[in-house]
Amino acid sequence: MAISSLAVFCGSKEGNNQLFCEHARQLGYLLAAKNITLVYGGSNKGIMAAVANAVMEKGGKVVGVMPKLLNGLEHSHYGLSELHETEDMHSRKKMIYTKADAALALPGGYGTMDELFEMITWNQLKIHSKPIFILNSGGFYNHLIAHLKMMEQEKFLYKPFAKEVTVVSSPDELPFVNDQ
Repeated sequence: MAISSLAVFCGSKEGNNQLFCEHARQLGYLLAAKNITLVYGGSNKGIMAAVANAVMEKGGKVVGVMPKLLNGLEHSHYGLSELHETEDMHSRKKMIYTKADAALALPGGYGTMDELFEMITWNQLKIHSKPIFILNSGGFYNHLIAHLKMMEQEKFLYKPFAKEVTVVSSPDELPFVNDQ
């Protein structure tokens, strides 16, 4: 699976488990080594900053997309290769999706869930057909994965969950970092 850019959805906070930021850094190093552009929310805080800083530390390209609304809350990262400012959250998500060949969710909160589920929904509606991944760092997404499997069992999904989303436990398990 060859990709040149990856949308990464993750928290603007670090969370309680140090593994979350460690996996974000590992991912950033792998993206830079594989010459894959990071496309993300543009923040200089939390897991978002950990992945972006790791890509830049290794000389990789980082594209941030920050809505005006969040600039004061999440603090735009002004050291990026590119930083785009949008009018609103919807424009932010659309720009991120447009600029990326695939998407990956790391641990995060409501915004991460919103971005992940919108991307899955857009695949289902055939608005796009981009590969989607979940990095289940330290089992962070175990409950969500169980719920998605229940949605499948209860016949609410059009395709089996595993055909929509690939779940991995560490960054080096991502197929696009192993085949380029």
